[in-house]
Amino acid sequence: MAAIEYNHDHVIVNPRKALTVTETGRCPVVHFDHNSDEHSADPAGSYRALREQTPVAWSEAHGGYWVLSDYRAVFEAARNDQTFSSERTEYGGDGLAVVIPKTPVAFHIPIEVDPPEFRKWRKIINPITAPAAVARMEGLVRHYVTWFIDEIIEAGQCDMADVIGVPSIVTVDWLGLNVDDWKRYAFAHHAALAAVPGSDIWKHAMEVDFPYLDGVTREVIAARRADPQDDVISYLVKAEVDDRVVTDDEVYAMVDLLLAGGVGTTASLVSNTVVWLYQHQDVRAELAGDLSLLDKAIEEFLRFFSPTQALARTVMEDTDMLGCPMQKGDRALLSWASANRDPSQFENPDEIDIHRWPNRHTAFGLGVHRCAGSNLGRFMAKELLGQILTRMGDYVVDVDALEAYPHQGTNTGWQHIPATFTPGERLLPPGATAPASC
Repeated sequence: MAAIEYNHDHVIVNPRKALTVTETGRCPVVHFDHNSDEHSADPAGSYRALREQTPVAWSEAHGGYWVLSDYRAVFEAARNDQTFSSERTEYGGDGLAVVIPKTPVAFHIPIEVDPPEFRKWRKIINPITAPAAVARMEGLVRHYVTWFIDEIIEAGQCDMADVIGVPSIVTVDWLGLNVDDWKRYAFAHHAALAAVPGSDIWKHAMEVDFPYLDGVTREVIAARRADPQDDVISYLVKAEVDDRVVTDDEVYAMVDLLLAGGVGTTASLVSNTVVWLYQHQDVRAELAGDLSLLDKAIEEFLRFFSPTQALARTVMEDTDMLGCPMQKGDRALLSWASANRDPSQFENPDEIDIHRWPNRHTAFGLGVHRCAGSNLGRFMAKELLGQILTRMGDYVVDVDALEAYPHQGTNTGWQHIPATFTPGERLLPPGATAPASC
């Protein structure tokens, strides 16, 4: 993205894409669209150009929205839910409130609920995503990581993006949904955020896969209410809020959010990381030689790659953000990815330092809406990277055949990572598919 230039009247003078300040007195209007091919070609560079020139700016794409790109602006907005709301409103059209443009998917709890109502829903979610709960899932995660690698280890070649299907199948199994449908859940939720809006893949997800999955998910919710099992959906159907049992629609709103988060973010993080480690053999060797370094390294990979690049808010009252007048009904994009590259917060932000500490990144968001699944995401990433480094440690990526997500406005990553490696041995018994007893 070209640098943004201004004259003394604060009018953009980039001759190729000239825009002016609007008559309503907004801050500079910029040529920016996080959904564009231009942005997807270099998300970090696109945000850098904004951050360095005007960290709070107005884009006229998608009906108009603010872009907050430095750490201070993102931090302030994310912690002010009264002004910067996550709830569905009439502003910005219909659909998921935390993306721009809004995506036509189901209402999500609690990400689309603001305080004080938010807290009672998060109280339901916290026990199943807390460190103690994740610790009880370690056997499930390890089994699936081992199984996925077993499926390709003897061949000595694979698409590593297939191996990174682990977060999807773990999430589906953990929730209590039919594991046979994991690929369809993965495809639909991935397409909703990583396919180009309006493309054939995106339309198929919206018009075919989501309606099908909506039906089968609701069938499971009804079945668990009648006959509870040892799974998350069974826990959710028994939960209470405001001295009443939650409804099936409310359970669905929580389950669909857990699916969306489980399918996308960890796969994005690991896909970016395995490619980067191939390109930086010294760091790969260091991690392979001492897996205890993975904990800090994963925090740095989270900062650098920011699997969820940005989320949206709706301005609910006239306000001022770093000198820019915002009006009620405006939409705003809070870029976690850009905040994570702000040199005022991070030394050498465009470089990965696996020993960086402390690391106060925003990859899981900020404020009350900070990602509830962060503990599970970290553990899945650690187990995946650990087994890849030990069982496929000499993997070679065919860089020329890499295929990035076509749309990187919300999640970045690689959808095809062709690789070769020294063949190894399977670890699970022949024919093993179901999770081990744990």
